[in-house]
Amino acid sequence: MNLIPVGILGTGKYVPDRILTNQDLEKMVDTNDEWIVTRTGMKERRIASEDQASSDLAFHAAEIALRNAGITAEEIGLIIVATVTPDMSFPSTACVLQGRLGAKNAAAFDLSAACSGFIYGLANASNFIAMGTYKYALVVGAECLSKITDYTDRNTCILFGDGAGAVVLGAVAEGNGFRSFELGADGTGGELLKVSAGGSRNPSSLVSIENKSHYIYMAGAEVYKFAVRIMGNAAEEALRKAGLTKQDIDLLVPHQANIRIIQSALNRLDLSEDKCVINLHKYGNVSAASIPIALAEAVEEDRIKSGDCIVLVGFGGGLTWGATVLIWQ
Repeated sequence: MNLIPVGILGTGKYVPDRILTNQDLEKMVDTNDEWIVTRTGMKERRIASEDQASSDLAFHAAEIALRNAGITAEEIGLIIVATVTPDMSFPSTACVLQGRLGAKNAAAFDLSAACSGFIYGLANASNFIAMGTYKYALVVGAECLSKITDYTDRNTCILFGDGAGAVVLGAVAEGNGFRSFELGADGTGGELLKVSAGGSRNPSSLVSIENKSHYIYMAGAEVYKFAVRIMGNAAEEALRKAGLTKQDIDLLVPHQANIRIIQSALNRLDLSEDKCVINLHKYGNVSAASIPIALAEAVEEDRIKSGDCIVLVGFGGGLTWGATVLIWQ
């Protein structure tokens, strides 16, 4: 059968109003602005209010994406929310979002692949559209990482922020849209980046709370080594599958985890910083939301034009990784 070419029809982003600066963190833990900027490139991150959950951030981003795509919520056939900070175990954040949007004709589910989740979501949704199962899909990366961050841990509290990014997928002209996906996982590295409590292995209890097991744990040095290797590998493999080379890249949109990791990927792909979206200095690491937020900003700033070759690439807990190559329409 002939597959329908699928691309991105609209983008949207939303970040909370509250800003947590490096100077604020200096008052909370033993750190300083120079140390944070040198090692991560981060200066600020956005923090959700006490009454905001991931679905709230997702809703605002989704509304903007739908408006930019010229699509109504009722036309959406599928909603995928990539998140590691769902509103609750169930119902899914995607179902909460579906109800609030009024997307009554949409199937909805959450996807958990940590910081790679948005690309995993794109791969799933694009396949449904390519096969003709749905006409339009909404893919959202939404995180409230501040809710699972230990602000007494100087190694992790400097990294994470909150926000959401969304895209609407649909049919595009032949030759445009997604050209390839590269997804992968290495579960043997799962212990390197995790929240260990709250599931069936280690249910919530007084002990799990006292042990701070509901907060993010990260073995920073090991994750860094993994990320430096896998970002370039995944991007190059996605390009190979698409029949393209690194010389064809017009814009790289990487996961915003660490400026040194991004610079390593740029070196590997022989790209200058002007061909890369970098916004971690404003938002920190927003996990599954970081790539769609960066993509939405690139669109807002007119950094993408029709026919451009765009590469999205990320890595995350699991361990997972993902990359996609698309020709922009």
